Amino acid sequence: MGYARRLPVYLLIDCSGSMAGEPIEAVKQGIKALLTELKSDPQALETAYLSLITFHSHAEQLEPLTEIMKFEEYDNFEAKGATALGAALNLLLEKIDTEVTKSTKTQKGDWRPLVFLITDGIPTDIATFTGAVRDLREAKVANIVACAAGANADTMYLKQITDNVIMMNNLTAGDLAQFFAWVSGSIKMSSKSLDSKAGAGLELPPPPAGFVIVP
Repeated sequence: MGYARRLPVYLLIDCSGSMAGEPIEAVKQGIKALLTELKSDPQALETAYLSLITFHSHAEQLEPLTEIMKFEEYDNFEAKGATALGAALNLLLEKIDTEVTKSTKTQKGDWRPLVFLITDGIPTDIATFTGAVRDLREAKVANIVACAAGANADTMYLKQITDNVIMMNNLTAGDLAQFFAWVSGSIKMSSKSLDSKAGAGLELPPPPAGFVIVP
């Protein structure tokens, strides 16, 4: 029996001090809604595996790559500190290297990971960030979608990471709920198109109303 290929999905969530209050609570609710949506989709249940990485003054993986039904609903993280986005990207690279099954001559490994990054500011560890972006682009190990959340987010840094950048103008509970609904739609769309469009580029549903695709 062959290996059951997984669609690894990594959530990178900014938990810096500026996310305190309504934004971080909305993020927690958004992750819960995301899990509820994915649990109702047979294809996503079968293929998608989820990991949660948060970053503030440092980065940490709160949950390793886990099948949807076993993913724990973390809601005890808090917003504090700086924005160590570079450290988060380095941790992402490390986890993709150790958690994602690579293809061999005799067996296909996991599908190309999907990464959803949301941040409301700019990296505070610029030197680390610059090195991590270089390593990430050279490795070409994932499809990354970045969301600049609110007026203080700088899309210039996110465009260095990926060409897939969207902007939400307001960091409200409603906007964040829309973002996570869009993430669940993106995961479901990706899980359905894996076999039918092998080798095709990343396909995403249209972003929510009020969100802008950054050219």
